[in-house]
Amino acid sequence: MKTVLITAGGSGIGHAMGRAFAAKGWQVWVTDINVAALADCPDTWEKDAVDAADAPGMADLFDRIGSHWGHLDAVVANAGIAGPTAMVEEVELTDWQRCMAVNLESSFLTAKFAGPFLKHTKGAMVLTSSTAGIYGYPNRAPYAAAKWGVIGLMKTLAMEWGPSGVRVNAICPGAVEGPRMDGVMEREAAAKGTTPQAIYDGYAAGVSMRSLVQADDIANMAQFLCSDESRLVSGQVIAVDGHTENPDPKV
Repeated sequence: MKTVLITAGGSGIGHAMGRAFAAKGWQVWVTDINVAALADCPDTWEKDAVDAADAPGMADLFDRIGSHWGHLDAVVANAGIAGPTAMVEEVELTDWQRCMAVNLESSFLTAKFAGPFLKHTKGAMVLTSSTAGIYGYPNRAPYAAAKWGVIGLMKTLAMEWGPSGVRVNAICPGAVEGPRMDGVMEREAAAKGTTPQAIYDGYAAGVSMRSLVQADDIANMAQFLCSDESRLVSGQVIAVDGHTENPDPKV
């Protein structure tokens, strides 16, 4: 049976990814810092309360995976936070550093420890970036910088691991409906002096399909990219966003 590790899989996009893989018969292992969210995951999943930006914790995690499963066919580096909402000159360095750690350094650590497993199985890795990593994101400089960094990391991993038969890709979600995006919109509305509904409408108007994204849309793409159906897809930046026309709708 094929196996997959998903970081930040206790809720939201990561949890939807776990369901998508499980539906295809994969064994699922998820990490999260939210213990309550992990408790709500299916009993058939392996679960670990690990901070994906913590190097010793991640090293221990992969030791446990090696002891319990012995192999990994796929890894999804999905951990991330929104970071501060402010003009760059108003961003505190500590907030910048935490955003970079959770969004970018966690992907590095996941890749660092996953590499030997994936080379052994000729497996696949998916990194969760963002459309902010394609266009930029006013009032969200730490987040945008980290997500651009994720794409650079992915491109390099695809080149380094390709000769070993490992595929690496990045998914760039647009605005994904759910509690996390609700919080982003509330903070952006406060920064712009408008309402969350106006921000929502602006996001929807900025994409060709006039709709925000569902977590399952991202999950289905991740599962496809780790499947045999995408055996020659590697080094790609794949937006799942309804086609962004205007990355910064004026609200």
